[in-house]
Amino acid sequence: MRIFFTGGSGKAGRHVATHLAEQGHQVTNADLVPLRHPAVADLRVDLTDAGETYSALAGLARFDELELAAKPSYDAVVHFAAVPAILLTSEAKTYAINVLSTYNVLEAATRLGVRKIVFASSETTYGVCFAQGERRPLYVPVDEEHPTVPEDSYAMAKVANEVTARSFQIRSGADIYGLRINNVIEPHEYAEMFPPFLDDPALRRRNLFAYIDTRDLGQMVQRCLEVDGLGYEVFNVANADMSVAATTDEVRERFYDGVELRRPMGRDETFYSIDKARGLLGYVPQHSWRDVLPDPRASS
Repeated sequence: MRIFFTGGSGKAGRHVATHLAEQGHQVTNADLVPLRHPAVADLRVDLTDAGETYSALAGLARFDELELAAKPSYDAVVHFAAVPAILLTSEAKTYAINVLSTYNVLEAATRLGVRKIVFASSETTYGVCFAQGERRPLYVPVDEEHPTVPEDSYAMAKVANEVTARSFQIRSGADIYGLRINNVIEPHEYAEMFPPFLDDPALRRRNLFAYIDTRDLGQMVQRCLEVDGLGYEVFNVANADMSVAATTDEVRERFYDGVELRRPMGRDETFYSIDKARGLLGYVPQHSWRDVLPDPRASS
């Protein structure tokens, strides 16, 4: 596939863009800074500018495309570009950039006839991650039917983008899938970040004790590109286990006393449900912190 990938120079994007290129796809990275990967074409694009966005999506990506008899079109758009969290700039600017850039990408892609669009939403939409003070989910495990009621500008923008994406899907009939991505972890970060999490699970409360390995995120996007005909859908994206050594029963007793349990859960199962992605996309996460670090319970 010829893929227009926005935000391919970011923490998550650089892993997913290169993964797709390694799978044989032709990937164009539309970003304000280059990725500089030999298999990925870089194109500097300000996605908050509608004209730039449309022109980039309608244009060439590589010099060798000049040899083609006709200008090629994109088969898919993967939209990861965004201000990636709160507290990086003002609340108003975070919201404005993330909403406008997504609108511009969706409008340009659908008007140009792209039939598959995958965009990054966020775990923050459920209102737990960046809540002021303590906020618990209404039930566990948290699935895609859980209300999205955030109070921060980053998550508000993600919810607005989901509404916008659904509207463009109705207008165009394209497949548009939103990914409510959990805390993104690179493989080297297990050894650097996870030992404190294993000692104190409270450090992972705002992430619902979950995480997503960049390699499994790449697999998730690949599955979205391969599975057609779902129309508009949103999916939680996480690994199968929690990012802490405590068991689900221990986490529930300490943090979720009185919170409804919707179904039985496995001993180490993530509270950020990935059942929908497994069922509709065949997503099967392959990685875990347990591949790198010893489980402290093993010696007890």
